[in-house]
Parts: sequence; structure tokens; C-alpha cells
Amino acid sequence: MPARSAIPYEEKWAKKLLEESIFESDPDPRRQKVFVTFPYSYQNGPLHVGHGFTATRVDMYARYMRMKGYNVLFPWAWHWTGEAVAGTAERLRRGDTTVLKMLKEIDKVPEELLPNFTDPAFISRYYTNDNREVVKLMGFSIDWRREFHTSDLHPYYSRFIEWQYRTLYELGRLRKGSHPVVWCPRCESPTGDHDRLVGEGVSPVEFTLVFFKLEYGEAYLAASTLRPETIYGATNVWVRPDASYVEIELDGVRIIVSREAFTKLREQHKNLVDTGKTVDGGSLIGRYCTTPITGRRLIILPAEFVDPNLGTGVVYSVPSHAPYDYAGLKELKLRPEVLKQYNIDQAVLEMLAPVNIISTPGMPPHPAIEVVERAGITVSTDPRLEDLTQEIYSREFYEGVLNELCGEYSGKTVKEARDLVKARLLKERLGSIMYDLPQPVICRSGDRCLVKIVEDQWFVTYGDEDWKQLVRMHITENMRIYPEGARQWFLNVVDWLRDWPCTRKTGLGTRFPFDRSWIVETLSDSTIYQALYTVSKYLNNGLVRPEQLRHEVFEYIFRGQGERDEVSRQTGIHPELLDAMKMEFEYWYPVDLRVSAKELLPNHLTFYIFQHVAIFPPDKWPRTVGINGMVRIEGQEMHKSRGVFVSLKEAIARVGADATRLAIILSAEDMDDPDWKWKNAEDVRRFLDSFLKIVEEYVASSIDAEWKEADVWAISRLRQVVEEVEQSLNILKTRTAASKILYEMHNLWRKYLRRRADSLGPAAKTLVEAWIKMLSIVAPFTAEEAWSRLGNEGYVAESRWPVIERPINNEVLLRDEVLDSVIEDIRSITQSTKKKPSKIYIYVSRKSMIPIIKRIAEKWDVIAQRGYNSIIGEMVKIEDIEKSKLPIIAKRLFEMMHGYIQRYSAETIMSVVEREFDLYLANREYLESECGGSIQVLRSEEVEYDPMGKVTTAVPLRPGIYSELV
Repeated sequence: MPARSAIPYEEKWAKKLLEESIFESDPDPRRQKVFVTFPYSYQNGPLHVGHGFTATRVDMYARYMRMKGYNVLFPWAWHWTGEAVAGTAERLRRGDTTVLKMLKEIDKVPEELLPNFTDPAFISRYYTNDNREVVKLMGFSIDWRREFHTSDLHPYYSRFIEWQYRTLYELGRLRKGSHPVVWCPRCESPTGDHDRLVGEGVSPVEFTLVFFKLEYGEAYLAASTLRPETIYGATNVWVRPDASYVEIELDGVRIIVSREAFTKLREQHKNLVDTGKTVDGGSLIGRYCTTPITGRRLIILPAEFVDPNLGTGVVYSVPSHAPYDYAGLKELKLRPEVLKQYNIDQAVLEMLAPVNIISTPGMPPHPAIEVVERAGITVSTDPRLEDLTQEIYSREFYEGVLNELCGEYSGKTVKEARDLVKARLLKERLGSIMYDLPQPVICRSGDRCLVKIVEDQWFVTYGDEDWKQLVRMHITENMRIYPEGARQWFLNVVDWLRDWPCTRKTGLGTRFPFDRSWIVETLSDSTIYQALYTVSKYLNNGLVRPEQLRHEVFEYIFRGQGERDEVSRQTGIHPELLDAMKMEFEYWYPVDLRVSAKELLPNHLTFYIFQHVAIFPPDKWPRTVGINGMVRIEGQEMHKSRGVFVSLKEAIARVGADATRLAIILSAEDMDDPDWKWKNAEDVRRFLDSFLKIVEEYVASSIDAEWKEADVWAISRLRQVVEEVEQSLNILKTRTAASKILYEMHNLWRKYLRRRADSLGPAAKTLVEAWIKMLSIVAPFTAEEAWSRLGNEGYVAESRWPVIERPINNEVLLRDEVLDSVIEDIRSITQSTKKKPSKIYIYVSRKSMIPIIKRIAEKWDVIAQRGYNSIIGEMVKIEDIEKSKLPIIAKRLFEMMHGYIQRYSAETIMSVVEREFDLYLANREYLESECGGSIQVLRSEEVEYDPMGKVTTAVPLRPGIYSELV
């Protein structure tokens, strides 16, 4: 079914904006450019509200900068590369009913088209066509002339990727070799992050195998560890009693590992022999073995927390530093029946004293014991142990130093000792290496992946230290990153990033130029495609044919290499056309803003920076990156296979595009995860409907031309809101910006009407037009509809961002705040008594207090540090103040000044103080309307009626208030 909006005017404006191509952007040397991008989405399903969240953030910024006068380019493309689509087709060919059900029930694929879904190209084309209409209906300000999709099903895209990888090879950033990769046995290919159903972001982890010689036998127990230096603190070895183990020969050494580990090791070691001998886990319990290097005799104990699927299924225990190990020993001591089952004397466990081997600043000698005891953990399967382990290991790794129990490694940092101990174990043939996945990874083919050492594989050399150093420098010194906290995350990724396998055997993609039996994998063909946007309009309109796109063309356009006339002669592309494309690239590049979900930071976004740094000169490197969270659905993690999924198409059909945009934008910013809730979307929909009613009421109203205090206040507050929205958008605080546009402006408008007794004054037009303009960046169709109903020509999207010429009147703003404070105090009285006021007395403080306010303001820095008691000395001199009330009065003065002095000058505060009586008198009608009773304003010096003694504690800008209630 075609995409439809629940709101008819949205379809009307979407059509108009597209027909008039108002978002098409060409170079204009007279204007400063802004180039924004959104990571293209995989075309294996409908776009969901998560895509909508990130793209709306980009679009908000694009629309804002366009209204600020910048020449803005926001292009769009589609990702077909990888196993995502091919995996769906393969699973359908295998009769996977889960996929079939998702296609029918969630993706709403017509029944008659399902037989075609065994063809990856058909799937990609189907979703691209459907999603394109959804993107248009979402109102994103796209230049559609630059659209393309990936893979060799799009000829000029594959030519671009071939150029990219030939260039990387020439630059020495591409090489062939052996490397551990995440491997799908069915596809017989490396499985990149976006070729996975489960386990995105999971990478191979290197374990050190530590060989413990079994007593009364020739074999060794091969324990796997990430921290070989902790061998000095080992007290026992753990195995899982119900697991199956096998004896194998690795490089001539007979070792015992879990059956699952044997399957993995076969993919990583050539010199591996299956001896055919199996070992029951339970038969190992109670036996003894000897540690390498230290020669200590250790007992083998049972542990349920040992996972035979992780590492070798054998773990040595370091209870001083490993929470799992201490919890395991603690649990075992409380289960004498288990010890009895394996004929283990309880006294043996009592002798296993934790051995502290690492000194870490700020941590106790036995950190694992402290955190486990503090958490009250009594079983080794408690899920909290994982976080506690990460906390201790992280601090020890970066700050810890080995102590005197560690022999020749004493005084070494944990980081240094880890590598030194590993090297010694390998040299003395007392250990080996194994790669494993810390979490399950499932390929989109549906098969479980493992780690394989692949030979003759091609890699992008992200591990090169000289390359890393350039990237670190750019991230640290040149890039803007929002939120700022993501900067360190980027740097951490750069530190641990290794060479990346850039090819695979199956799925859609571009054939690798140096070996066409391989395909450039998903994350490797999506790093610098933003450059292609700058020239794609020339390729889409047929001015350049794909076969003309030789290596020399891209080199000339993107890297300034070669002579124009020679490139023209070789390719047949007209010299002026070559120059036009080169000029377009030079004008638009670099990318000014790229926004993406945080799941892409450890891979795509980091690769994006690396490859730009390698291929382009520094002035073309990325300028700004924004990171956001990942959308949840009604509090749950979005997961299509579980039915926890909301497509943009469905959301638009139910509440409209503008409400969809706002509902997700208003739910989070920075890296917090937004939460899609239908109720919130419906509430926003009602708000937009009420906004249009406000516009209609404004159009139907007559305007009073007289400027009143309410008009001056409204314009001043409007200027503040506009500036606050700008400040938020400049640092990608999109939720804050949207909230101010909707709710701050709504509150401003309502208060303006109340302060003018529901009449409209000269500020009204400025307020309404500025509100519509700001609203257009986040709810474009509603804004266009409102703009039209005002009778304005053209599109609000093409208008200028509101500029409020009238300066902010701080005195009027403070006067308004004082009125709000009085209203709040009166309401608190009525709310506490649950009675209505019939008459309200406002007692303005004595004039004798005015000089003390001035002195407090002049000495505020000192008084703020000392507290309100420091004011009492100044007040003792005032004769008409009741001395018993001095502490109360001093506190009220301090609180009043603290609330205002940070935002208003002393001169402004004094000006309002000196005319406080007139303030209440001039706004008596407004106060009566807000508070529901008649108001009488009195000077404290003239008061005769004060039944509650409120005059005695009245201070400037905090009057005494008494209400007669009925």
C-alpha cells in the first residue's frame, strides 16, 4: 500500500514542496555552505521510528541553517550492500516461517509479491521504492537529484568503490594477509556488523591459553584468560562438571579443552590433532594440576558459571581480583553436598586464601572480595558479577601495578605485564592463543558465527599506528562532537581498533578490484560515499556514463590528481563538465554534520573518519559528528522478530508525519535512548491541532495597536526563546530546541493573552510568525499550513529565521518574574487551605529596606559564600524592623537576591525594587484574574489591617501576603 498520512494537509504540502524542488541545492560562491548527511539505511525492511529519529535531527539542523541564510545540502541514498538482504532471501529459500511471518505481518508485503523475495535485488528495489515515499512524506528537506543506492546493481556506485579501494592500496592502507575474523560457516565469509541478526559490535577477542599440567598424566588443562599476568594470584582451576571435554594435540602439546572450543580451534590452528579421547568434566573435579611459571599445586573445582562455549571451558581462579572466582568459592563453601559428591575435604577450601598481586590506587587489597560482599552476592551465577568484573578489570588494567609476589614482573603495570607474561608462556610452550567471541553472533543467514583465521584475506589497516595518530589528532583538535562525552569513546575505539577484513564472499556489493571472487563488505563500502553526493546529480542525469568513470576521473575530482585535458581525452568527458564536478566537490566538502545512532560509533563512524583522513587532504576531513541513542518501543528494545517494531509508514498513517517527528524528538537527546510511546504521539497530534486553532483565532481577531507592558514583555521573552533555541540547535540539543518551540512558545502565548486580558496587541504578529518559523524545522507541514492560513506568500521553509530587532528589556522581564512569584505564593495559600480567596492583601516592604538591598547587591559575592546570617548585621541598623524577625527577614532577602542576581544586574533589580508598589498596582487586574480574588496593594508603612502580621516579614520583591478565604 502507498504511504498515506492521517493528516490531509501533510500530503498536500509534501506534494507541493517536491513539485517545486525548493530543497535542491547548487553551489553558490556568494553564500556559505552547510553539508549534512544521514547514514543510508539497509533496504531489508521498512524504515522505522529509529531511522526517523536520527533523520529528523539532521533535518532540524538543515532547515534551521537554511533559514539562517546558509546554502544547505541534505542528500539521500540507500544501502543495498551486504548479507542483510541476501540473508532474508536465503532464509526464505530454506522455508524459514519466522521471516515469512515478519514480511506479511510487520512489513505488510503483499501476498502476491512474496515469491519474488527469494531474489535479493527484488527485495532491495521493493523496500527502496516503498521507503522513498515514506521519506518524502516525512518532510525531510532532501535534494532528490543526488539519490543513489549501493552495490554493483548501481554501476556508478561500484565504480566509485573500486576507485576508493585502489586508492587505499596505493596509499598503503590495504593489504593481504592472515587475520582472525567473525566467520559464518554457511556463507563461508567474514560477517561484518551489519550482516548480523545478533551480535552487532561484537569483535574477536584474543584469549591466552595457559597450560596447567595434570598430575598423573601427560596432558595439560588449557585455561583461557584475558589476563595472563594474574597467574601469580591463582588458587584453583574451575571446570564445568556437566560439560564434555576433549583431548587434542596443539603444536605437539596435549591439552584438554571443551568440545565447543575444539570446534573453534580447528579454524584457527593448522597444527592441531584430534586424539579421539573425550573427558567427562566431572572426572576432572578433585584432581590437581600445576601452574606454569610459579609451579604451584592447584585443585580443580566445579563451577556452574564456567561456559564451555566461551574460551576453552576451563578457567583458573583468582579470587582476590575476580568477582566470579570469589563468588564461586563462597558458594561452594555453602554447598557441602557438592564437595561430598566429589570427595573434596571442606578443609581444602578453607586453605584457599585469596592472593593479592595488584596494587591499584583507591582500591582495597582484595577488590573482588569487597565488591561481592558489599553487593551481598552468594551465588556464582548472579548477573551483577559481570558488571563488577568489568569495573575491577578496567581500573586494574589502566591503573594497576604488580606487587612483590610477581617475581620479575614486580613493579610492572598490568598492561605491560600482560604482554610480557603472555610472551613467556608462548616461548616456553606453556601456552597458546585462541580467538573467541565474547557474545553470540548470528549471521543474517541464521547461522551461528565463530572466529576463523583467514588467510589471503584483504584488510583495511586500521591498526597502523601512524594512521591512528592522525585520526586521534583530528578527533581531539579539530572535530566538533556532540555530545562532548562521545569524544573519549571515539578515542577509545581508535586505540583498540585493529585491521578490518573488508571483503566477504556472499551477499550484494561491489566486486573487490584486486580479486573479483570477493565482495567489498557492508561497513567497508559506506565510509566516504558522502563525496559521491556532490557529483551524483551529473551522473543521474546521464551527462556522464558509468563506463567513463575511470580511476583518473575520481582522482581528478576528489583528489586533484592529474591534468584535466588528459583525463578528458582518456574518458571522453567534456573538460568543462569535469571542472563543474570538481568545483561542486570543492564547494560542498567537507561534510559539516553527520548524525548517527551510537551503535555505529565503534564501527561505521570511526571508519568514516579513518578513511577520510587517509584519502582526502585535511581541509576535507569531517567537521562535526552527532551521536544519538537508539529508539525503544513502549519501554522495550526494538526487535522486529519479537513484534516490537513501529515503522514510519505506520506512524504517519496513525498520527501524521509532524506528530511522528515530534514524538521521537521530544523523547531524548544526546546519547539517551528515546522511547516511542503512542500516547505521546497522540498528545503531540492534539497539540498541533490546537496550534492551528490558535492561528485561526489570531487571524480572526482584531489587533489593539497600543504597546503595553505585556507586549514589551512578550517580545523580550520571545527574543530569549529564539536565542535559547538557536543555542540548543548549535550543539544538537534537538529535544531541548523542540520543547522550547512547542511548550515555551505555547506558555508565552497563553500568558501574553492573560496579561492583556485576552486582547491582542502589537506584539501578536511577531509572536505568531516567529512561532511558525521555528516550528517549521520540526513540524514542517503544520508550519506551512499555518503560514498559508496567515495569508503569507511562498513557503515558510524559504523564509528567514526570526530576528527580533527590539532589545531585551530586562526590567520588564524581572517585573514579570516578580508577579509570577506573588501569584505562586497566593496560590500556595489557597491550595493548602482548599479555600477560595475573596480578598487578597499585598503588603509592599518598607522603603527603609531599599538601601540595604543596594548594599547586599554590591557585596553579593561575599554574602553568597557566607549565607543569609551575614545580612543580619546590616539590618540591625534599620529601626522599624522587628528585631525578633531578623533571621526570617534575612533569609527571605537572601533567597530573593539569590534567585535574581545571577540573571539580572544590580541596577535592574534596584529599578524594580524602587517601583515595586506601582508594579502591583499597574497589574492588579492581571493579578486578580490569575488569583481569583480582589487585590489590595498597601505600603507597609501605611498598613492598619494585618491580622497575620505579614508586614513584619515583607521584603523587597517578596511582599507580605494575606488572603481572606471563603
